[in-house]
Amino acid sequence: MKDIGIDLGTANVVIYLKGKGIILNEPSVVAIDTDSHRVLAVGKEANEMLGRTPGKVKAIRPMKDGVIADFEVTEEMLSHFLKKAMGKMILKPRILICCPSNITQVEKNAIREAAERIGARKIFLEEEPKVAAVGAGLDISKPSGNMVIDIGGGTTDIAILSLGGIVTSDSIRIAGDAFDNDINKFMKEKYKLLIGERTSEEIKKEIGCVYKNMKKEKMEVKGRDMITGLPKTVTVTSQEIEEALHDDVMEIIRATKAVLEKTPPELSADIVDKGIILTGGGALIEGFPQLFQEQLKVPVFIADSPLTCVAEGTGILLENIELIDR
Repeated sequence: MKDIGIDLGTANVVIYLKGKGIILNEPSVVAIDTDSHRVLAVGKEANEMLGRTPGKVKAIRPMKDGVIADFEVTEEMLSHFLKKAMGKMILKPRILICCPSNITQVEKNAIREAAERIGARKIFLEEEPKVAAVGAGLDISKPSGNMVIDIGGGTTDIAILSLGGIVTSDSIRIAGDAFDNDINKFMKEKYKLLIGERTSEEIKKEIGCVYKNMKKEKMEVKGRDMITGLPKTVTVTSQEIEEALHDDVMEIIRATKAVLEKTPPELSADIVDKGIILTGGGALIEGFPQLFQEQLKVPVFIADSPLTCVAEGTGILLENIELIDR
């Protein structure tokens, strides 16, 4: 019998197969023909098309803010990835899917339904920060406080865990995508330069920083001049990107402080001892540990593999099904 773990992210879908490990990690992007609604490409191939497609071909991201924005396309995407990862579909697998910690029952039902339609025999839904904590190697089964901040593509999930469950948590819709939008807006306002979402993401990965004066790098950015309409190149620095991201990053700090304020004192004491673990792709932007440490006065560490923590966590939970099968 095969068990599958799926990190159904806004930016990437990562699939874990019990006994084999991670078997697929691709962008959550689908290219469709707008006339016939036919799916033309999924994943990496579709991602290459973002912002570069002719009129009738549209590259879309069916997940928004950690939830399903386009039901049919999400189903197509999941089905495609499972077939690609596993060849012929096995007999009705058990599937564990991760979702943000504060999504509604309606949104949970949509995820469950998509999994049912692709042939799952049994579906488990687990909250992302819990799975990320397990994937980061934390033992959440003991009566001791653990804190995780998972900065994904669509949401940042903040949670305090103890005895195998979430004690207090929050999920805010500020994460990687919001940072890309901040960079895009900054380029328009300061340089009157129009850039696409892929360029914004490249800037974030190459020279992005969230802690003042920590990184002193430059990058040439090409786009379209808003005034002349002609191609134009400008040079941008890490300090400018830090300014562009500042407001949204401080929102994450505020949400984290609010979660800490609601935490029982015994668990707060544990967190002072153990520190906070950062997971998710956003954790890779330089300066996050230093900024959190300065603002929260608690040690902060990045998980060993922040991008695949959630998928690895699904693997551990599938090996210990008693932790979820209740």
